[in-house]
Amino acid sequence: MSESESQIDQGRALLADAQRQGLGATLVAFVRLSGPGWLQRAITLGGGSLAGALFLGILGNTSLLWLQLMAIIMGVVMLSAISYVTLSTGERPFRAINRHINPALGWGWLIATIMANIIWCMPQYSLCFAAIQKNLASSVITDSDLAKFTVSVLILVAALFALYLNGRQGRAAKAFDLFLKALVGLIVICFVAVVALLASKGQLNWSQIAAGFMPNPSSWFRPAGELGPLLEQVPESMQDYWRVAILKEQRAVMIGAAATAVGINMTFLMPYTLLNRGWDKTFRGLARFDLSTGMAVPYLAVTSCVVIAAAATFHTKVDDALLSENPSTFVESADFKGGADKVLAKRVEHEVGGIAFDSMDHDTRVRRMAALPAAEKRIAASLVHRNAFHLSKALEPLLGEQRANLVFGIGVFGMGFSTIIILMLINGFAFCEMFDAPLGGTPFTVGCLVAGLSGAAWPRVWAGEAGFWLPILASSFGMMLLPIAYVTFFVMMNSRAVMGDERPNGISLGIWNALMGISVLGAIIASVAAIGEKISDKRAGPVVIGMASVYVVLVLLGFLFRRTDGVKSDANSD
Repeated sequence: MSESESQIDQGRALLADAQRQGLGATLVAFVRLSGPGWLQRAITLGGGSLAGALFLGILGNTSLLWLQLMAIIMGVVMLSAISYVTLSTGERPFRAINRHINPALGWGWLIATIMANIIWCMPQYSLCFAAIQKNLASSVITDSDLAKFTVSVLILVAALFALYLNGRQGRAAKAFDLFLKALVGLIVICFVAVVALLASKGQLNWSQIAAGFMPNPSSWFRPAGELGPLLEQVPESMQDYWRVAILKEQRAVMIGAAATAVGINMTFLMPYTLLNRGWDKTFRGLARFDLSTGMAVPYLAVTSCVVIAAAATFHTKVDDALLSENPSTFVESADFKGGADKVLAKRVEHEVGGIAFDSMDHDTRVRRMAALPAAEKRIAASLVHRNAFHLSKALEPLLGEQRANLVFGIGVFGMGFSTIIILMLINGFAFCEMFDAPLGGTPFTVGCLVAGLSGAAWPRVWAGEAGFWLPILASSFGMMLLPIAYVTFFVMMNSRAVMGDERPNGISLGIWNALMGISVLGAIIASVAAIGEKISDKRAGPVVIGMASVYVVLVLLGFLFRRTDGVKSDANSD
């Protein structure tokens, strides 16, 4: 018996013994055997979720905390369903979908996963480099292309070594899990400590924070947080202008934040991680526990604390210089130099017209912007596209400026690096399925390298014109496929042909269907909203419409082909 088989048998025996002893012993066993949920956390809690939480706090104060709560709950429900199907049947889901449901759904799921892995690996390398260059080694690492490529290659080598450890069962795999848990712990501690510090200073309104966790879909239609009251202080003639600008940014942030909770590639990672570890139906309860504690709790803790810290630090807050009507003082504002100048310039251009604005000299434009009401300046500052590194300011009251930069840099690097590892891992699994090969081996290695090398090429690809088109292709196809993936697993859970005697029955099936139905509905709403936003873009719209049209045709042909194939099979069997 191999070491891995021995580990699996020991885990199975540990679970069986713990379940006989009761709930307490079972929970202890679950903690000891956890792992796949932490892999999910490593991709869930990346640069995208950090930026999404940052923008939610800047734009909506704490009133949008509910969004990530609902997104992660729905994600856990569907990943639990995927785990249940996989562990009950022992089948690789891609093959099961193609055989029992629709090959177009299976291949669409696979292709969307590979696209997402390759494309979203790039900004993670960029995030890691920025953490090193800005926070960890600013005096050593320059912003040159040579430095970017050198650091990216070193990150790739380190990621490959981490994947090597993950591929080895026993102590090596346990070391990999502990490494990921340590990264999670560092990030959690940082932002929980910030919130604790703000609370100790009486700077947090806990009733307002609690209210922020209550779902409020009206945020899609009206400015959130303090932006609504500020908008009422704006001259009536400009209220519609600012309302449109706020809602455009707010909707984009809501979609982005929800999309980072559970992506299409995460639905692929979970089942193949379970199969790779040799788990079976004995481990179904552990899988649900692992998702809740390893993925959902850390994600919700960190993102909620980031939202609260960002809200306390940035929401409608500006420096005194930006509020000054003196042009010479106004232009020295850190907020003005940080991006508010562009937002305010568009505001002035909207009022005077493009021709008149173009004819103004720089000093005249500055005078017009400086003379704007304070409410408009605060709104403009809230609409600035800040990067995640602005959040290091939130740690300064706790650690001081230098230590805050260091700790935040380590945390952000950990987010990006762990996400790179998991994206490469998922791509390895996807390539194994593409070539119908066992998990591991050459296809797995090639898949990991494809994602890793593509990500390491970010200085040439992500920063160029492709930087606009690649995210559109990945997010549009991924968001379109996410509800389809959810519906597919909903069907599989209810299919006697797929599940056999392991299909839930009675009240159990009703509970699963109710929870999955809510999650599917939420994914469909988010998908329609995301696609609708992109269709309105003159550049992205035709691409999104074309992709959607082609894929719908393929899905219909897939059902037709499977039905025809099924009729032939029945006829032959007679």
